[in-house]
Amino acid sequence: MSPSDLPEGADAAADAVRIRPFAVADTEPVVALWRAAGLVVPWNDPYLDIERKLAVQPELFLVGEAGGALVATAMIGYDGHRGWVNYLAVDGSRRGAGLGARLMAEAERLLAERGCPKLNLQVRSTNAGVIAFYRSLGYEVDDVASLGKRLIPDGPRHDQPRPDESRVDAP
Repeated sequence: MSPSDLPEGADAAADAVRIRPFAVADTEPVVALWRAAGLVVPWNDPYLDIERKLAVQPELFLVGEAGGALVATAMIGYDGHRGWVNYLAVDGSRRGAGLGARLMAEAERLLAERGCPKLNLQVRSTNAGVIAFYRSLGYEVDDVASLGKRLIPDGPRHDQPRPDESRVDAP
């Protein structure tokens, strides 16, 4: 996405956001943002995802803050072969202002700094808007099938419905 693709004033709005590492006090605002963005699914407990991330490369869990409010997140990882970004989320009122692109640029910088040769993303094939966003940043659809096997089940939280055990698209 080039600056000319952004709405007038978008660069200034994105620049007003401070990107910093996650702090434990951010937990509830992060989960609320993920819920609002539609990223929380019954088969992934967001609190456990945060707990697990804090045990592995916690410095790669970023949040965006503006005026004391949490407005963006990105959970980044590097396994020595590929980099990954999960839970990229931007508050709905700030979408289209370049903040998602700025978070992805920071993720790319942090991964390149660690010697990561390639960054992979998983996006549901039906999510055309998000695919278009990543394409605008230079990402291409790889001709691969994503397979997964749950090793440690996340039970549904009391405020989430029971997952459909027949689903095969659970990440």
